Amino acid sequence: MQDLGPVQVFRYYAPGRASRVIAGGMVMQEYIHTGLIALTAVCSVVLCASTALAAEEASPVELVSVTKIWDQGQHNAFTDIIRFHDKWFVSFREGEAHVYGEDGKIRIIASNDGEKWESAALMAEEGVDLRDPKLSVTPDGRLMVLAGGSVYKGKEFITRRPRVAFSEDGANWGSLIPVCEDGDWLWRVTWHKGKAYGFSRAPIPQEGAEATSEEWKFTLYTADDGIHYAPVCNPSVPGKPNEATVRFMEDDTMIALVRREGGNTFCWIGTAKPPYTGWSWHETGYRIGGPNFIILPDGSMWAGGRYHPGGAKTVLAKFGPQTYEPVLTLPSGGDNSYPGFVWHDGLLWMSYYSSHEGKTSIYLAKLRIVK
Repeated sequence: MQDLGPVQVFRYYAPGRASRVIAGGMVMQEYIHTGLIALTAVCSVVLCASTALAAEEASPVELVSVTKIWDQGQHNAFTDIIRFHDKWFVSFREGEAHVYGEDGKIRIIASNDGEKWESAALMAEEGVDLRDPKLSVTPDGRLMVLAGGSVYKGKEFITRRPRVAFSEDGANWGSLIPVCEDGDWLWRVTWHKGKAYGFSRAPIPQEGAEATSEEWKFTLYTADDGIHYAPVCNPSVPGKPNEATVRFMEDDTMIALVRREGGNTFCWIGTAKPPYTGWSWHETGYRIGGPNFIILPDGSMWAGGRYHPGGAKTVLAKFGPQTYEPVLTLPSGGDNSYPGFVWHDGLLWMSYYSSHEGKTSIYLAKLRIVK
């Protein structure tokens, strides 16, 4: 992901001789014994630069465009994107800050063409901080939003419970319905063969606060209707497992990308065959905030999230059951990440939020996967 910029021109000076120019990896020289070591070092630098530049030029992803699509809230964050009834919908939280302050509301914006956006809905619940709204389409063809619902007294955490709501058109929504148990945060669900699946985290004990809990309970839930969730299993994932996205491969294998807050904080990738009670895990070597991924029609997988080395950035990464390899950094910085993905007309559409231009705002990137 390194930006090398233009190829530099180096000049090598040998004792008592005119300069020799090195450019684009080619060396024009006279062989002079006393300058051989210096010349060899310069050649090595140029060769490495040329090799790295060639790797950059062979990037598997091309950023076609990136546009700010919403900044009307005080703090706009935690996105998702979906295509529903031939329209685009992007969901996110509007609040006073990343956390605390005025309770968050769910904003959903819509577009016919992905260029002009307008508000389709704004959801609020008195006394509840609605967070991280995720979109999916139910088997009966309705649009569903799933969000965290946290309750605070000032900056003191009291409790939380996820909420869901449903819509026939993306603009008119039913009431928010509490799901799972007090303490749960069911972060995202994916529908597969008529059932919704997703991981929830909760403090131990469940009625306690995460800040004082040494470990967090991690539960795979499933539901036929998106409302009445039943536990499938509690995989043993140390290090306070947090936000998680699950998807399904063609052979029904479930694959999960899981953020971790404890230990070395590196994200884990898990796989399980039906009935999804036996899991195998692989550590990525990366700390990832807001992890999400998509499986394309050709079977390739792409992931995204917050990348921390050198300052927080939003990245796109090659992904697989044992692979997380960042390949592209999006224009981003500060408070950022939480991407959503849709594959449409040969492009990967990616929503995310960022504060690199000052105000925390919502962005839409279009990316071309180079075959």
